[in-house]
Amino acid sequence: MAARGEPESHLALVRRARRINRTLQVAFPHVYCELDFTNPLELSVATILSAQCTDVRVNQTTPALFARYRTAADYAGANRAELEELIRPTGFYRNKANSIIGLGQALVERFDGEVPRTLRELVTLPGFGRKTANVILGNAFDVPGLTVDTHFGRLVRRWGLTEETDPVKVEKAIAELIPRKEWTDYSHRVIFHGRRVCHARKPACGVCTVARDCPSYGEGPVDKEAAAKLVKGPETDHLLALAGMGDS
Repeated sequence: MAARGEPESHLALVRRARRINRTLQVAFPHVYCELDFTNPLELSVATILSAQCTDVRVNQTTPALFARYRTAADYAGANRAELEELIRPTGFYRNKANSIIGLGQALVERFDGEVPRTLRELVTLPGFGRKTANVILGNAFDVPGLTVDTHFGRLVRRWGLTEETDPVKVEKAIAELIPRKEWTDYSHRVIFHGRRVCHARKPACGVCTVARDCPSYGEGPVDKEAAAKLVKGPETDHLLALAGMGDS
């Protein structure tokens, strides 16, 4: 990082961004989409349901939903009351039902019932923006995409990689820093870190592996014992071991 008060050159920014990515790769060697799905249609529906809802709650809701609706045509012809009742636990169920039924209809009418494989086509679907489209591209079709959700935007700003707040502008800024082939896994790593370590209100700075490259270090407790109590998720023991606490 540049010394306090000195502007960071673009080259230094690129190097720091990629160093953070390598650090996160060690912290989270096994990243994945935390929504459960078996095909692109299921992931599309699950991603729509995940708006303003936790992935855990979505994953509790989708088994019954996916058993009832198996094709785009099933969603296109869904009984609205029945669909709304199935997805009610995810919140905003009326709007989400509109998007899901509209998605089914659009897929049947324009794409032979199949989820398209390009960003240009995906963003034309009901309930889809660039974030959802990139989730589908990266996780269903293995096409690199940056998923700019709340965690992603918050962390890249906290790291000083961009000052942009508009998700499209954030995506463009980070795309210039991180190699394209890394985009999908980079998105997962950032989101994992945001959910497990770098929390919005109280980040676990004292045990954060990214600390040396983070200009916001100190926003949360720097004492290791205090910070360790804030770490969440199945990787907790590994993350604390990297911070010099316990065994990996």
